[in-house]
Amino acid sequence: MPNPKRRHSKRRSSTRRAHDHLKSPASSNCPNCHEAKQPHRVCPHCGYYKGKAVKDVRS
Repeated sequence: MPNPKRRHSKRRSSTRRAHDHLKSPASSNCPNCHEAKQPHRVCPHCGYYKGKAVKDVRS
């Protein structure tokens, strides 16, 4: 199994890790209550998905 002969510089390591940061989840607006929600998920505020009441949400 090959092993590195020299250590990698700080710049080379940090350049490799440039894409490892966390990304914020995508959001869209619910067509029923116009609150922010994740796409392709039931709205946590009103319980609707694709125009149908799927989940009972108590206020």
